[in-house]
Amino acid sequence: MSTSIARDLTTEIIEAQPTFNVGTELRNEAWTQFKKLGLPGTKHEEYRFTPVTRHLEKKFNLSKSNPDSNLSSVADYLIPDLDANVVVLVNGRFNALLSKVVSLESEITITTLSEALLNNTVARAHFNKYVTNESDAFAVWNSAAWQEGVFIHVPENTSVNKPVFILQLNDASTEQVVTQTRILGVLEKGATVSVIEKSDSIGNEVVFHNFAEEWVIKEEAHLEYCKIQNDAGKICQVSNSVIHQTTSSKLNTFTLTLNGQLIRNNLHILIDGENCESHFYGLYLLNGNTLADNHTVVDHKKPNSFSNEMYKGVMDGNSKGVFNGKIFVRPHAQKTNAFQSNRNIIISDNATVNTKPQLEIWADDVKCSHGCTSGQLDEEALFYLRSRGISETNAKAMLLYAFAAEVLQPIQNETLKSYLDQLIADRLQKNF
Repeated sequence: MSTSIARDLTTEIIEAQPTFNVGTELRNEAWTQFKKLGLPGTKHEEYRFTPVTRHLEKKFNLSKSNPDSNLSSVADYLIPDLDANVVVLVNGRFNALLSKVVSLESEITITTLSEALLNNTVARAHFNKYVTNESDAFAVWNSAAWQEGVFIHVPENTSVNKPVFILQLNDASTEQVVTQTRILGVLEKGATVSVIEKSDSIGNEVVFHNFAEEWVIKEEAHLEYCKIQNDAGKICQVSNSVIHQTTSSKLNTFTLTLNGQLIRNNLHILIDGENCESHFYGLYLLNGNTLADNHTVVDHKKPNSFSNEMYKGVMDGNSKGVFNGKIFVRPHAQKTNAFQSNRNIIISDNATVNTKPQLEIWADDVKCSHGCTSGQLDEEALFYLRSRGISETNAKAMLLYAFAAEVLQPIQNETLKSYLDQLIADRLQKNF
């Protein structure tokens, strides 16, 4: 796509901007920056394998955003048997009637972000502090156009007894949908919570979902974070997730991508304290014409911290996988241990993967490594299973399942782990 098309789309979005009563100054700043950046074209290095702008130009009327919905039930989109606080957003808006918070008010606060920015000093102190408005046009667009959103606050030294399940539904049953979703979560000192995010679409119309979130993990706090992307609808989704860690905090993240026309995940971890521990796991199992692009940044700003990142992919059909992982170790971040791995299996002649691990280190006393592999199934292992009387189909399924299931090991919630395991097994057609 030429630069001129991207500028035309940018102008169309700006001219159609709605009026908001909350955060007017920040929104105006974001609109100014959005106009300056413009939507990324094919020559934009960060988006050259993922033509989001071209997709928008072909399929969407960007003058419409966050339409109303008459949805009355979300039962079909919940995780079976998961006992959790349920937070439902429909077309980017928090739906209190469909949500259900079961934990005590003393354990957790869950409210609309727009309300929190008017009445909550914690929300005002952290909102839009970590989602940068400098480089990614989609993050800036979200900062300008989000509606209502969700604010989650866990008080000091509090362990939330049940996970928070955030269900993001896009109701495209009557018309195409363009939604802007925003989430802010703050864990105070010593707090612990598990968060599960899942996105789905309803109906047969196309959906563009632009999603941004900020999570703040303060001293000695612990966040378990899982994102599930198994949307059977015609969705194009761009998510910008920024997680800020401070001293002695812990973080485990897991991202599972199965379905969607075009999925772009930007995960940015700011390790801004000593003795932090961070683990990032990702799995993308793609088929059909799905394109999934995972861009991760791990930024070590302080010394004596550890990060470990492992992303795996299986590409079938005409699917396309993209992985770009960056690790930064700043000059003062001595004694940092940072590791990154990306492994891919391509099982179709028409499937492709583009992977690019990167290290940028300005400190001397560190242990860092990265690596990537892309290939096909191990022929010797396949031959061994076949020689034991296992059919070729089952043998391939067993090898692929063993390859994929490794990333599930760190998940502690057994109900969630069982659900994810079944999703993976169904995708790989495991029947042994």
